[in-house]
Order: sequence, then structure tokens, then C-alpha cells
Amino acid sequence: MIAAILFGLFCVLLLMSVPIAVALGSASAIALFVAGKVSNTYIPQALVTSIDSFPLMAVPFFILAGDIMARGGLSERLLKVGGVLFGRFRGGMAIIAVVTCMFFAAISGSGPATVAAVGSILLPVMAREGYRPAFSTGLVASSGCLGVIIPPSVPMIIYAASANVSVSGMFLAGIVPGLLIAFGLIAYALWQARRDGIRATGEDQTARDVFAAIWEAKWALLAPGIILGGIYGGIFTPTEAAAVGVIYGLVVSMLIYRELSFADLYRSIAQSALTTGTVMVIVGTATIFGRVLTIERIPVILAESMTTIVENPIVLLLLINLLLLVVGTFLETLAAIIILTPILLPVALAIGVDPTHFGIVMIVNLAIGMITPPLGLNLFIGARVGKVPIEKLIPAMPPFVLTMVLILLALTYIPALSLALPSWASN
Repeated sequence: MIAAILFGLFCVLLLMSVPIAVALGSASAIALFVAGKVSNTYIPQALVTSIDSFPLMAVPFFILAGDIMARGGLSERLLKVGGVLFGRFRGGMAIIAVVTCMFFAAISGSGPATVAAVGSILLPVMAREGYRPAFSTGLVASSGCLGVIIPPSVPMIIYAASANVSVSGMFLAGIVPGLLIAFGLIAYALWQARRDGIRATGEDQTARDVFAAIWEAKWALLAPGIILGGIYGGIFTPTEAAAVGVIYGLVVSMLIYRELSFADLYRSIAQSALTTGTVMVIVGTATIFGRVLTIERIPVILAESMTTIVENPIVLLLLINLLLLVVGTFLETLAAIIILTPILLPVALAIGVDPTHFGIVMIVNLAIGMITPPLGLNLFIGARVGKVPIEKLIPAMPPFVLTMVLILLALTYIPALSLALPSWASN
């Protein structure tokens, strides 16, 4: 009864285009009122306690660091390095798109931020070099998914807090999956570039040219190393690393490159505050939604039902993947993690799946949702940045989605791809 009210109201509110945070909070509040199992102060207390978490403090810092570095000239210098290294190859701009997104993902921790920062610079260049707008925009939108897979990743922080696993362990587990997805996208992009007759437009570069480009971009290239190296080297926690990223971005953008004005800094802080506010409200209301599920024992019931009906772990993991792929098409990534982790993690644990491995599977599934309608946040940002009508962009997406799904299946059934680095680091 309570579960029907909870999910029914939530779906109705989403269909009415009610903001996700309002839909989550309203459905949870009404369900709790009908159940009558908690006091009236439960919801405001839950909203406060759900975001009163030291790991979650990393979220606003990583958002701000990514915005500062995007406005401060770091992304342009990363593109120049990519042009020097890969411009002479056929389809070289496609390689540059994926590699630059991968590096920027290791700075921002956000998929949409990666698409906006890289796409605004790279897509006009790709159009001039003969790439079909729908293809190049789809490639950047898909590569932007690396923002939530390559560490540091905001969704990984949220999952770690929800599943009570190590943030550093999640970051390590995301490195190999992120690289596999990047290589997969590059392989498809090169094949498509050959079919479209794209020719190499860059010139052969001397060792001096390569060194000069790398030297000019050294501060941008050092950013991921400082952030991730500090975490894995035990110098600072992920939350402290996010704060270090902000300070590093400020120093490089304002004092070294001198491309970030005080007006730009104000805009970065204002935009990051708005984004953080939205994220934290979603986190709070989604946590209440998840606690209602826990009160009604829905995760336990679902885990027992699924493991009773389907005993084969291979089939069960496939069903979980299908569910997550569908959910990712219409539910925002952070909300989906907070809602579904307490529901699906017990199912995964019941069949012996490591929680860190399951977190990677969940995040990759939801990352694919970023390029599939109707939600498809990366898709819509890419369409806006690339000035491509969404109705022309969607038909270009199936090959990118298929590439990522194939890699997802490998990650699902080969746990070592996710767990090898965390295991090595712990020894």
C-alpha cells in the first residue's frame, strides 16, 4: 500500500514535469503521512542529516574546481596538446575529443561540465574539418560520460556515502572502466571517420613542437596528477583533494595563465552554488525516499523475491543492468543512485557481488542514461553547444550507446576490470 503510494505519486509528478527534487520530497512526505510511522519532525531532520556528511563536502568543491578550470584556459591547452599528438592521423580530431574529455573528466568530476567545456571549443573545429555535426556532437556527449566514471567523480562520492564503501576505492575502481570506454569510443570514431572520408588535417610535428605544446599545458596536465596522486598517496582525503583542486585552479587560472578575471570568478562561484544547491536538495529528498523504502522493507522483499525467482547470478545481473539502463533514461543520476542503492545492493550482495564492483556497474549504467532520451542530460547540453537539433542528434546515438553497453557487459561479468587496482592498492 505505502509502496504503491510512494512510486505512484512519484511517477505521476514526473509525468507532470515537476522538478525531480520536489517529486521525490512530495511523494515521500505523503507516503510517510499515510503510514503514520514517524513523527512530523522526521522529514526536516532527515534533510539535514542526509547531507551532513564529510565525503559529500567534496561535491561543491569539485563542481567549483571544474568550472574555474574550464573558464581559466586549462581546457584550451589540453586541446592543443591533443592536436599536436593526434592531429596528423585520419580521424585525429575524434581522438582529441575523447582524450580531452577524459582529461577534463579527471578535473571536473562532472559529465555535463565536461560536455560544455570541451564541446564549446572543439565542435566548431570538427565542423570545419568535415565531421558531420550529429556525429561529432554525439561523440563529445558520449565522451562526457567519462566525467562520472573517470575519477574524481561526483556520483562515485554519492554512491560511496550511500553504500558505506571507500571513496578512494571507488575512484581506483573507475580508472580501468573509464579507459576501456575511452578506447571503445575512439575505435568506433576512427572507423566512422574512415567511412565518412575524413582526412588528416594536422601536420607532422617535430619533437620540439610536441614538447612546446606539452610545456605550455603543463599546469593543466598536472591537475589530475595532483588531485588523484594526493588521494592515492595518502596525502589528503578526497574531500581535501577537492578543496586543493579549487585552490590549484585559482592559482593557475588567475596568476599563471591570467585568463580568469574576477568577474569570471564571480560567475563560477554563482553557477557552482546553484548547481550545488540543486544537487544537495536532490540528495536530501532522495535520501528520504530511500528511507521510506527501508521502513517498508522493500529492499529486503525485492532481494528475496529476485533471488528466489532467478537463481542464476548471470541472469540476475543482466536483469539488474536492464533495470538500471531503463531507469537511467528518465531519472537523474544522483537521485537514481540514492534511491536504487539500498534496493539493489542487497540483491547484489546476496549473489556474492562486491559492493565496489556493483557501484561501478551502477554508475556506468546510469552514465549511459546521460546520452539516452528522454532525460539524456549530456545529449541536450551537446545539442545546445553544437547547435544540432535534438531530433537529428538522437538517430546518431545508437552506435555510441551500443559501444558503451558492450563494455558495460564486460565490466559486469569480469569483476577484475574494476577490482584489480583497489586490490593492488590495499596490498
